Amino acid sequence: MSRYNSMRFKRLVNRPEKICWVVNLGLIPYGPSCDLQYRLVRARQRQAIPDVLLLCEHPHVITLGRNGKREHLRASERLLAQMNVEFHPSDRGGDITYHGPGQIVGYPVLDLTEHRRDVRWYVSQLEETIIRTAAEFGIEGKRSEGMHGVWLDTPAGEEKLAALGVHLSRWVTSHGFACNVATDLRYFELIVPCGLAGRRATSFERVLGCAVSPEEAGHLIVERFGGVFEREMVPVTRRALEGALRQPMSRVDESLPASGENLVATARELAQY
Repeated sequence: MSRYNSMRFKRLVNRPEKICWVVNLGLIPYGPSCDLQYRLVRARQRQAIPDVLLLCEHPHVITLGRNGKREHLRASERLLAQMNVEFHPSDRGGDITYHGPGQIVGYPVLDLTEHRRDVRWYVSQLEETIIRTAAEFGIEGKRSEGMHGVWLDTPAGEEKLAALGVHLSRWVTSHGFACNVATDLRYFELIVPCGLAGRRATSFERVLGCAVSPEEAGHLIVERFGGVFEREMVPVTRRALEGALRQPMSRVDESLPASGENLVATARELAQY
């Protein structure tokens, strides 16, 4: 990245307005998404970047949280291989879950010292983001006492629309939420979802009985996330994000000028790189 663009990144990071970069990674394997989060967490801790929200979809994968039980995986290794499903242990909270195409996965990398140093509050805010998004489709999501995630009341009982699992390092967050939009729900039969026997996963498409665009749902998630966390969501490309991560580790130069609307334009211009 040129010195000119480097200075523009520094101005963007240090702008006085509260912003959050949003980066759409598209379809990305689980392992590389975790590696990217780790790098972002380190950069956020040294204040080299602002808050970031990664949005993506994963190829078929089952992940087991640090509090999870391996017996909640119902499928053998042979069956997983036949179905082309990966299995990954994870350092997030929660038990076992499935990710796959048609499911919007959000990985916020936020410095909670600039929001609120309260993990329960943070999890509640993630739930609120999905509840507000679902409401845009006429779906009444809710919280369920004693359980994380977003749930729906159905004639068959409570069904899970979105799962949550987070990790914090020095108050910087990683991992996040997975919202079933157009997900193939048959893959949840390979696990005991979130370790809750008898609880079924659902999706926007199952509830509405029609096709729903993950892209449309993703846009709404970004908007509602910005409202809930009181941040202006600034789109940045993966290439631009990688450029920011290659900047020196020292704190950015606060003497560089910052001006609100110009910096929003700068972010959008950088998104073309």
